[in-house]
Amino acid sequence: MVIRRLTPSDDIDHVSRVYARSWKTAYQGIVPQEYLDSLPENRWSPFLAEDPSQLWLACEGEEIIGASTYGPTRDGAMPGWGEIVSIYLLPEFYRRGIGSKLFKASLESLVSMGYSDVYLWVLEDNHPARRFYEKNGFQCNGDALCDTIGGKELREIRYILHLGK
Repeated sequence: MVIRRLTPSDDIDHVSRVYARSWKTAYQGIVPQEYLDSLPENRWSPFLAEDPSQLWLACEGEEIIGASTYGPTRDGAMPGWGEIVSIYLLPEFYRRGIGSKLFKASLESLVSMGYSDVYLWVLEDNHPARRFYEKNGFQCNGDALCDTIGGKELREIRYILHLGK
């Protein structure tokens, strides 16, 4: 298993497929099942193609099995912060340390970009993800936002990490 950047020969739809398959497993019981069942595998392709320079891939041989994205804050209330936008794996690769490697690559990239403060959003009911972030030093700071996914209102909560310089 290697962590690497997207190459011109990679198919962005294969990366999006990782997101779709991960959503369908990780968000069962949180996001309405009808919505999860209807997710097309290329749902995230346009977003991922926007700036592939801030995308890490986990690959097993030629197969893309995980991905993470990061970058400058997308939230005007957090100027000067870096953001981990996503970390997703194919479900059969959960709990093998691959998410931790993607997470570390994203954090190191944010540090190299000059960020010493990082945040991310996580669905409040996604307890496995929250435990993962807490294990990696992030703390919930009390910020929350509501999002409607598949017709259901869900809360996302912000986790922050001060890396120091």
